[in-house]
Amino acid sequence: MGFTKYTSQAEKERVRMNEGIRAAEVRVLGPDGGNLGVLPIREAMAKAAELGLDLIEVSPNATPPVCKITDYGKFKYEQKKKEKEVKSKSHITETKVTQVKIGTSERDMHIKATKAAEWLKEGHRVKVDLFLWGRYKYMEFPFLKERLERFLAVIPEHYKIAEDIQKGPKGLAVVLERDPAKKNSPPKIIKTNAQKAAAEAADESPEGEAA
Repeated sequence: MGFTKYTSQAEKERVRMNEGIRAAEVRVLGPDGGNLGVLPIREAMAKAAELGLDLIEVSPNATPPVCKITDYGKFKYEQKKKEKEVKSKSHITETKVTQVKIGTSERDMHIKATKAAEWLKEGHRVKVDLFLWGRYKYMEFPFLKERLERFLAVIPEHYKIAEDIQKGPKGLAVVLERDPAKKNSPPKIIKTNAQKAAAEAADESPEGEAA
């Protein structure tokens, strides 16, 4: 019951309990959370001692301060649990950026698409840039849009469009975010031109024909 020799000084200063409570009277909550009313500090401490528990100040800024009769170990566990839940909910979302070009190889597209999928799974937004240079800057928008959509089609993760495809000074860009309403699909297999040619040749060979 109470602090131990392993309790840090910072923890002792952060949590007031038992003799460390400075208020003359406090509002007391029982072990089950029930309101026991406003009591003189000595009487509140006596009630806690009768139950073999601690009197812990849980709302020091209230008037009068609110204290709870509970076990310090249990109180500390519940505090850590709450802090962990708050931390998990305050996950920082970033906008990650990946860039492709019209000449990007299928292998590189696959690598970039897999990385984009990882970012989406982590809850981040992903901005995909189709970088344009030279004569590519003056090509028709539908053609460029189709090239960007080719990359989007091979991302092995469900997503939704957060910001539509737009053309800027350096090329086209689109922003994606994960779509939690859909279940994950297995990664898509991207075949290189050489693999496609080999597959077509196998289909056309006599051995590939039905007996």
